[in-house]
Amino acid sequence: MEIGITSFVETKPDVQTGEVMSHAQRLREVVEEIVLADQVGLDVFGVGEHHRKDYAASSPAVVLSAAASQTKRIQLTSAVTVLSSADPVRVFQDFATLDGISNGRAEIMAGRGSFIESFPLFGYDLNDYDELFEEHLELLLKIRGSEKVTWKGGHRPAINNLGVYPRPAAYSLPIWIGSGGNQESAIRAGLLGLPLMLAIIGGKPTDFAPLVQLYKKAAAHAGHDESRLKVGAHSIGYIAENTELAADTFFPSTQAGMNKLGKERGWAHYDRSSFDAARSFEGALYVGDPETVAQKIIHLRKNVGVTRFMMYVPLSTMPHAEVMRAIELLGTEVAPRVREEIAKWEAETEIGSSFNL
Repeated sequence: MEIGITSFVETKPDVQTGEVMSHAQRLREVVEEIVLADQVGLDVFGVGEHHRKDYAASSPAVVLSAAASQTKRIQLTSAVTVLSSADPVRVFQDFATLDGISNGRAEIMAGRGSFIESFPLFGYDLNDYDELFEEHLELLLKIRGSEKVTWKGGHRPAINNLGVYPRPAAYSLPIWIGSGGNQESAIRAGLLGLPLMLAIIGGKPTDFAPLVQLYKKAAAHAGHDESRLKVGAHSIGYIAENTELAADTFFPSTQAGMNKLGKERGWAHYDRSSFDAARSFEGALYVGDPETVAQKIIHLRKNVGVTRFMMYVPLSTMPHAEVMRAIELLGTEVAPRVREEIAKWEAETEIGSSFNL
C-alpha cells in the first residue's frame, strides 16, 4: 500500500490576509514539501499541471526535477499531465529526463484535466477533446515501447522512424491514467493494462468499488495480469494532532477554494455543514488526527481495492508550516498504521488477497 501527496501548487489569496504569494515562492515551497515527504518515508509525490494565474506549476516535470536531486527514494509523478493539449514527444522527453536525474523514480499520470485553459494556449480545438487524448496516449505509449517511432495521427505531424531521447533509466517509464471516475476511462486503462488513478473528491468513496471491478474485468479481458495492476485514489485531506484542530484549520481555505471553483462551475455554496459531512467516516474528505485518517484509508483499501492513496493538500492557500506538519504526520503516523493493518489483513483473509491488484 503506497501513501503519498498531491499538490496543485496553488497561489490563491490567503483567507486571513487576502495576500497572494508569488509563483516563485510557492514553487520553492513545494520543492521543500517534496523533500520532506521523502524524508518521512512517503512513497510518491504528484504535481498537477495547470495554466491559470492561481496555480504555479505549468510544468510538473521541471518542479519535480528540482526536487529529484534532493530526494532519495520517493516516486515523482505528474498529477496530471494534460495530455490532450500536450505534445507526447515532449512529455516523454521531459519525464525521461526526470527519470534519469532521479535514478528511475519518474512517473507520468496522463489525463484530460479539469480545466480548459491549455487548449487555446497551445492551439488545440476543444471540439477534439476526446480524440486528442486518445491519439496522444497512443503515441506516448508507442514512444515508451520503442526507441525508434513511426506513427501517424489526425492532429499532429507524422513521425517516420525517428528516435526519441533520452530514454528512461528504467526499462519502462510508468504511465498512469488519471480519471474523474467515468467508466470509459476505467475500461481504457484496463484494456491497456495501465495503472488507474481515481480522483475521489466527493460523494461516498466506497461507491467507486464497482468502477475498480470494471477496470479489472477489462484488464482480464485484454489478457493482462491483474496482480501487476495498480489502482490509486487522489482525495482531499489534512492531518493535525487532533481532529477538531485539523477540521478548524483546514476548513477556511477549503471553503474559499471550493466556492471559487463553485462560482465557475455552478456548484452549490460550500459551508461548514458540507465540510463536516464530507469528513465523516464514509465521506471523501480525509481530515482528522492520524488515527482517524489512517482508518479511513484502511476502509478505502478494504472496500474499494486501492493500492495507492494520495492526499491532496492544501486545497487553496494555507501557511507553509501547516502543510509541512500535515505531510510529516502522514509519513510518520498515518502511513505506518495503514501499512501494518493492511499487511495483517491481506495475510489473514482471502478478501485481502482478492483485492491485492
